[in-house]
Amino acid sequence: MIKVRVPATSANLGVGYDCMGLALDDYATVTFEVIAHGLEILGCEEAYCNEDNLFYQAFLEGLKYMNETVPGIRITVDTDIPYARGLGSSATCIVAGLAGANALFQNRMNRYELFDLATRMEGHPDNIAPAIFGGLCVSFMEEGKPNMIRYGVKRDLQFVTMIPDYEVSTKSAREVLPNNMSYAQAVYQMGRCAALAKAIEIGNAMIMKRACTDQMQEPYRKELIPEYADVNKLCEDAGMITMYISGSGSTMIALTQEETDAGVLAETIKKRYPTWDVRILKATYDGVQSEVC
Repeated sequence: MIKVRVPATSANLGVGYDCMGLALDDYATVTFEVIAHGLEILGCEEAYCNEDNLFYQAFLEGLKYMNETVPGIRITVDTDIPYARGLGSSATCIVAGLAGANALFQNRMNRYELFDLATRMEGHPDNIAPAIFGGLCVSFMEEGKPNMIRYGVKRDLQFVTMIPDYEVSTKSAREVLPNNMSYAQAVYQMGRCAALAKAIEIGNAMIMKRACTDQMQEPYRKELIPEYADVNKLCEDAGMITMYISGSGSTMIALTQEETDAGVLAETIKKRYPTWDVRILKATYDGVQSEVC
């Protein structure tokens, strides 16, 4: 039996649309056990316990790449990563499935091969890169191939992760975006994106605050989250460095270097929105891990 663990991921971080992603210390653990025949999926809602399951589809892609087969497979899922909330749930499924297949056959694929295959399935590398490599990753596509570089993350950074009780689909979040932007907006984004990555690495709160002011996607996507303005004000009042929409939403994440402030904000959000899930997370350098059990 193979056990795979994949971290949750947060994409965009405000100004890093479709290129920046961060691994967080919340995980999905998935086991893969070869059986005599057929497919068994445990730990998922009934609607996902079939051959369309993304863990299974990715597992099959991994087998196909290595030209291998199995008579049957039992997949058991144990995850706290919510679906369609902007914490990389689809990337988690894809990376876990590929890594499970890889581990069954002596890890014949290296991490860059996993990165390539997973990006092909996902369509973009921003969540895939941190799910595989951990840390803060900046990625881009070149001639159909994903490339990435990993930054460090200052260890005192706390990520107050505020998860509403409703979904925002990636499709809806992309449909609200404009088709074009000006050169001035492009320059605005590029400078801030580059600065934000380094500021997170060295813990420069002033630059994090100034750089994490997006013009490309957040002004449009916040309209899909009715509580955005209120949550943003609560974050400001609590002394957070900044707040951004994680991926396509609905999750919002606030950054702070003060553990006490993180706790105060978490309690405030829980009281204001009692049906929401609020977690205080940290960045992790642990990308996908697999072991034989």
